Amino acid sequence: MQLEVNVPEVFKIFKEICVAPEKLFDMMRLDLREIAGNYLTALMEWELTVHLGRKRYERRPGSVNHRNGSYARHFTIKGVGEVEIKVPRERKFRPKLCLCNVW
Repeated sequence: MQLEVNVPEVFKIFKEICVAPEKLFDMMRLDLREIAGNYLTALMEWELTVHLGRKRYERRPGSVNHRNGSYARHFTIKGVGEVEIKVPRERKFRPKLCLCNVW
């Protein structure tokens, strides 16, 4: 398969990207919102693991702090759109990952 593109087509594509940058991700068929949400969720899960001092499903005798599920949070990133993250729950855990002061 050979791809042939002429110069006016390239300029047209660049203009479309400048006007609406999110179209670039549509062209690449990437759902950047999902990727960003998964990445931020994983960061907060890691932060909770460090906070508790143990991995998921690991128990320590005498410890009362346990993971307690998660809740969904939505916010908007400029040029990307609305992103959903899952914030882990634990009684004394406040994520240090600050996103537009939503915590």
